[in-house]
Amino acid sequence: MKLPRWSVLAASITVCAGCAVGPDYQRPTTPAPAQFTRQPLADTTHSASGASQQWSSSETIAQTWWQVFGSDALNHRVERALSRNPDIAAATAALRAAQENVAAQRATFFPSAQLGYSPSRQRDAVGTLSPTLTSNATYYTLHTAQLSISYAPDVFGLNRRTVESQQAQADNQHYQLEAARLSLAANVVNAAIQEASLRAQIDATTAVIDAQTRALAILHDQARLGYASALDVAAQESALAQARQALPALEKQLEQNRDLLAVLCGDTPDQAGAPEFDLEHLTLPVTLPQTLPSQLVTQRPDVRAAEENVHDASAQVGVALANRLPQFTLSGGYGGSSTSFTRMFTDDNVFWSLAGSVSQTVFDFGALKHKQRAAEATLQQSAAQYRSVVLGAFQNVADTLYAIDSDARALAAADDAEKAAQRTLSLTQKQQQLGYVNALALINAQQAYQQARVSRVQAQAARLSDTAALIQALGGGWQGSSLPN
Repeated sequence: MKLPRWSVLAASITVCAGCAVGPDYQRPTTPAPAQFTRQPLADTTHSASGASQQWSSSETIAQTWWQVFGSDALNHRVERALSRNPDIAAATAALRAAQENVAAQRATFFPSAQLGYSPSRQRDAVGTLSPTLTSNATYYTLHTAQLSISYAPDVFGLNRRTVESQQAQADNQHYQLEAARLSLAANVVNAAIQEASLRAQIDATTAVIDAQTRALAILHDQARLGYASALDVAAQESALAQARQALPALEKQLEQNRDLLAVLCGDTPDQAGAPEFDLEHLTLPVTLPQTLPSQLVTQRPDVRAAEENVHDASAQVGVALANRLPQFTLSGGYGGSSTSFTRMFTDDNVFWSLAGSVSQTVFDFGALKHKQRAAEATLQQSAAQYRSVVLGAFQNVADTLYAIDSDARALAAADDAEKAAQRTLSLTQKQQQLGYVNALALINAQQAYQQARVSRVQAQAARLSDTAALIQALGGGWQGSSLPN
C-alpha cells in the first residue's frame, strides 16, 4: 500500500475548531463618580512666598514625570534606580517568564513532530523463535528511523482559553512591572525631598543652637556684672541642652534616609555618598494634572493589573468547562526499518500509520464539576478584588487632593508664622541686650522661632511630596509604554 501524500495527512489532522466554551471576558463594572472629592476644590492653591499651583486638564504626565521638580541630581538618582534596582530586575524577569509561557502555550495550536533514529544489534533465539528477518539471519543490526506527528484539535477551546489565561498573566506582569517602576520613582523622589527637609531642619536647629550658645555667653557676662540671675543662666543652659538634644535625632534620620536612597538605587549603604538635595533646588510645579475618575481605571497600572487577574480567572472558567468535554487526538507516523542504513526507506522497508482517539471522563466523583465551580468562585473573588482596588484608587486620589489643598494652606500659615517669629526673636534679642527683657523672654522667642522654622520646612517638603503623591495616584506616565507582544 502506497503512502498518501503529506498534504493529505495534514488535511486529515486539521479540523475546524468549534467555539471556545466559557464566558467571554468583560470588564467588571465599577463606580463612576463625577469627581473625586465631595466638594470641588479651588482652581488655585494657597500661595506661600509667591508659590501657588493651579489645575490644568490639558496637563499631561510625562514618562519622566520626576523632571517636573527641576533637579538634575534627582533625575540622575531616579534613572539610576530604574536601571539598577533589583526589584525592577526581578519584575522584568517575571514578565519575560510570563511571555515565554504564552509562547509555549500557543505552540499547542499546531501539530508536534518528533524524529527518532534507533540502531540495535540483535541475536534471535533460534531454538525457540523463528527468525525475524526474511534473510533468516540470526545476528543482525537493525536501523529504524521514524517521524511521528501528533495533534490535539482545539474543538472546545481548551487551548484557546489556556492561552487567554497565560496572556492575561503576562499582561498582569507587565502592569506589575510598570507599577513597580512608578512606585520606585516615587520612593526616590520622596526620599530626596525627605533628605532636603532633614538638611534644612538640621540647619535650622544648628542655627538655633548657635544663637542660644551666644545668648548663654551674654548671660554669663551679665551674671558677672549682676544684671542676670543664676536662674536666668540655668534656664538658658537647659534650653541650649534641649536644642542640642534634637540635633542627633535629625542626623540619624538623615543618615538612614541616605541609606534608603542608596539601596533604592541598587547600591550598598556605604556607597550612599554625600547629601546632595536642598529644598531651594527642588522646584514646586506650577500646574497640576487634572483627570476624571472614569479615566483613572485605565491610567493606574495597579488597577490594570487587578483587571488582568479578572481576565485570567474568566479564562480559567473556560478551561474548567473544556476539561469536562471530550478530548480529541490525531497522530501519524512515517518511518523505515532495515539491516542496512542506506535501505531504510526503500519501498519494502517503509511503514506508516494514522490514528485518532477521543476520550471523555465518565465518572470522577464530581472532581471536574467542583473544579469548574472553584474557577467560577475565583472569578467572583477576583472581580470583587478588582472593585476594591478601584475604590482604593479613588480614595488615594481624593486623599492626595485634600492633602494638596490643606498642605498649601498649612505652608502659607507656617511661612507667616516663621516671619512673625523671626521678627519677634530679632526684637527680643535687641531688648535683652539692652536689659529691657530677661533671659526667659529670649529663650521663649528662640524656641518659638525654632519651631516655626522647622514647621515651615516640613510644610514646604509636604507640598513637594503631595505633588509626587498626586502623580503616583494618577498612574504616573507609564501609559506611553505599550503592552509587550
